[in-house]
Amino acid sequence: MTTSEEPIHLEIAEQGAGPSVVLTHGWVDDRHTWDGTVAALSGDHHCITWDLRGHGDSAAPPPGQYTRDDALADLTRVVESADTPCVLGGHSLGGYLSLAYTLLHPDHVRGLVLVAAGPGFRNPDTMAQWNESVDTSAADLQIPPGSEAISKHVDSWVIDNLDHITVPTLVVIGEHDKRFKASVGVFERDLDVRSTVVVPDAGHRVHVKHGAALADAIRAFTAEL
Repeated sequence: MTTSEEPIHLEIAEQGAGPSVVLTHGWVDDRHTWDGTVAALSGDHHCITWDLRGHGDSAAPPPGQYTRDDALADLTRVVESADTPCVLGGHSLGGYLSLAYTLLHPDHVRGLVLVAAGPGFRNPDTMAQWNESVDTSAADLQIPPGSEAISKHVDSWVIDNLDHITVPTLVVIGEHDKRFKASVGVFERDLDVRSTVVVPDAGHRVHVKHGAALADAIRAFTAEL
């Protein structure tokens, strides 16, 4: 793993005591999207949330320093705040990074929580379409220059190695999240999925409006680990 620079400032929040759960947000979101989940879960879990580089209150480095390796180096620092092995959870991009981290550090993870997440792409054309959609969205957003690269895909490493991940996994998806629903079948085929929870009347940002329901699902999941 090759990173671009020395460690930057990362905003990390911790709440509660019990089994550690590290939660990583998605692109152009921040740690506060987990507030409802943390409020309902921190009574019996040690919840750790953080802002990705270029997001929220974490530092925004210059363009060229938003690679997957950079993000994984940051996540490695965050996991150091947890009692390992921990449960690693993520929404969208955060779920993808959680998968990548588990491939690199399987001994640090005892369970995965994938919330409206995907494993990346094998098809080069589909990957290119995704990256183009990121560029299109970034043009309309006020984000640090070059930070959209953190959401782009440059290879199929994660999806190609998905079946090497052996930790128990919880999959959560919103009923109306059409774009990411296809990933559920891939996860159920290649991962040790213990439960798939479809949240009624929810879209892609399922954890924002349904934080308490997500907390219940995580609590039931960790009780069986």
